[in-house]
Amino acid sequence: MVRTILWRLLSLILLALSAATIHVAAQEAPSVAEAARRARQQKQDSTKPAKVITNDTLPPAPASSATASPSDSAAPANPANASAPPSAADNKKPEETPEDVAEKKEEIESLKKQIAAKQEEINTQQAAMALDQNTFYRNPDYARDSAGKAKLDAEKADLDRLQQDLADLRSKLEALGEVIEPKPPTPKPSITQNAPPPS
Repeated sequence: MVRTILWRLLSLILLALSAATIHVAAQEAPSVAEAARRARQQKQDSTKPAKVITNDTLPPAPASSATASPSDSAAPANPANASAPPSAADNKKPEETPEDVAEKKEEIESLKKQIAAKQEEINTQQAAMALDQNTFYRNPDYARDSAGKAKLDAEKADLDRLQQDLADLRSKLEALGEVIEPKPPTPKPSITQNAPPPS
């Protein structure tokens, strides 16, 4: 008797569990189906081939460009829009006013006077050096004349400075568009021709 009750109770429990399982499966069935449908849709979208551009898919080029020469293709389509090369008028310096011309002329004249004066100083310095060198080397004991040697060295340094000043003045004059033709140097008398040979 007890066994019969237990078997019936066990059968009822199994039936209840089966019914619950069927009910849960019935509820999940639509969501699983929906998920499967979405997965198939995504797979189809991802497997669509990418668009490939080939010569066959491109539209044909216009006939005019096909027959154009390479030099024509390099040229701009609209020559009016192309930048024109700068004309000679664009490269001209701004016109000088009469005041500018007068000022420039005055500066040129001033520089020419300074150059002439500096050249005169150089000539005087060279003449003085020639005399002092002649006097120095005529001294039989010139090798021991340290004062005379120092004087000649100082005069040489002054001459170098004057020649540099003259070169600077000439550069300024050339920058203004004027060039002074250098005069051929006059041959200087040999300073040491009367000097005794070095011992």
